[in-house]
Amino acid sequence: MASTDNPTPASRGSSGFAKVRAAFDGLRNHAGFWLKALSQPTIDLTLRTQAGQRTRIVESPGLSLPKDELDALVGQLRIVAAKTLPEESLTYGIFSGEPERLSRAVVTLISEEDTGRPIAFNALSVMDVPLDGEPVEVTHLGLVMVDPDVRGQGLSWVLYGLTALVLFARDGLRPKWISNVTQGPAVVGMVSDTFSDVFPSPLPGARQSFAHLQLARGIMARHRAVFGVGEEAGFDEARSVITNAYTGGSDALKKTFEIAPKHRNAVYNEFCERELDYGRGDDVLQLGRVDLAGARRYIMSEVPSGSLPALLAASAMLALQRLVLPVVYWLDDSRAFGTLRPRRQDSGAVR
Repeated sequence: MASTDNPTPASRGSSGFAKVRAAFDGLRNHAGFWLKALSQPTIDLTLRTQAGQRTRIVESPGLSLPKDELDALVGQLRIVAAKTLPEESLTYGIFSGEPERLSRAVVTLISEEDTGRPIAFNALSVMDVPLDGEPVEVTHLGLVMVDPDVRGQGLSWVLYGLTALVLFARDGLRPKWISNVTQGPAVVGMVSDTFSDVFPSPLPGARQSFAHLQLARGIMARHRAVFGVGEEAGFDEARSVITNAYTGGSDALKKTFEIAPKHRNAVYNEFCERELDYGRGDDVLQLGRVDLAGARRYIMSEVPSGSLPALLAASAMLALQRLVLPVVYWLDDSRAFGTLRPRRQDSGAVR
């Protein structure tokens, strides 16, 4: 007698087709995300990054969003901040109320898919810093907050790496400088493991180049307000450590070593305990680069296996950006692309 526990060939075929269909739908969703990321002048994208969660990435919201939408976005960020710091408030960066901060920010917001409740965010900032006499863009990894109710659910790969990867891909795989200010061993380790040429770091081979030193000096001279460090804070250039850092609106974020989130690799915990005076309130100012090697490490080590469609779509879209789009740009004589100019212009307007 045939057991009813064994599916018939038809049911097996239906199940297999459903799995293929689901995988294709996921791949199509991620492909649409990357196509938009590569084509939009300013990014405003929504992606399902995890079961039950959606992630929105908004570039320069102070310029790209109408006031009502901007106010709604900031309101969502404040909801997460209120859960994270219920008895404190922040007055720097995107919470300062200064239009310039929101104009230079890239916000990554994770919300529950069913309810729309915001549960975590990262607010990156883009800074112009002199390097060898020329201005370069440095992307500051910025303020990260996670609702205590959802901590430990594997959100760090989205909050710390996804947006940097999107910006790297959109800019044609050109290496990009990143900066990070923190006293948390877990974040020090994440940055050291994910990005390239990071200093300071306890990893073998980490060294401070003249480029690191120039950028650190420029950031401390011009952009302290981005990460809430007051003018009275000191800076140890040799170690790239900011001393007495929590005096410029970020006071509520100061932690003791005991409660600072630890990294699974003890080398980062030991490094922070050795280099930072937590009683005084020190931070490290890390500088590194997003490049192909760093992007590969991030995808292979940080992106969950369940997000394989994102990996496949990312690879395809990066190849498209690198190999195909320059040809399309060259053949299209109606629009300007970088240094290429359109063949015809009408009354000074590009057609």
